[in-house]
Amino acid sequence: MKLTVFGATGGIGQEIVHQALRDGHEVTAVVRDPARFTVAGERLEVYRADLTDPEALRGAVAGRDAVLSGLGVRRRADAGIAARLTRSVLAAMDAEGVRRLLVVSAAPVGPVPDGQTVLDKAVLAVINSVLKDIYDDLRVMEGELAASATDWTSVRPPKLTNKPVTGRYRSVVGGNPGRGRSLARADVAHAMLAMIKDPATVKQGVGVAY
Repeated sequence: MKLTVFGATGGIGQEIVHQALRDGHEVTAVVRDPARFTVAGERLEVYRADLTDPEALRGAVAGRDAVLSGLGVRRRADAGIAARLTRSVLAAMDAEGVRRLLVVSAAPVGPVPDGQTVLDKAVLAVINSVLKDIYDDLRVMEGELAASATDWTSVRPPKLTNKPVTGRYRSVVGGNPGRGRSLARADVAHAMLAMIKDPATVKQGVGVAY
């Protein structure tokens, strides 16, 4: 497949690029600063662009089978970035008639799963309070997805780690796995790539966790 990856310099984005190249896909990695991107490969194109300008992104998404976004917020001061930059991606995709889009969100944006312990609920309440600005940004982003013409999937992991890819995780379409406390960035990337051709995930939020 021909894939475009946004947020390619981030932890999840780089994993998407690595794994997609390993699997034989053609990858366009969209970056603001190529100096921060160290991945190389024969089927890789590094595309420098201003992510706030939809017109500048059209060439990156034109003719692609799917677009995958690892765009997100690394700190509370950056809240608002995910929705704003995703809006640019959606506009570029709409202009080029590209439909399949998979993005990274977060587990707290989805519903609380059944069977959560009192401790789990208390921890979740604290996290939601501390990171409210970030999760509100992701909720706005998911609203933009729902209003778009794309065949979108929002992948919602819990706490992220830097462990190697395992391919052994649980996923729940429209919900979150019970007691799912963590997931490696490498497995988030693995899940996103696996969902590209899964019709059950289209126009859905999907919780993923160990």
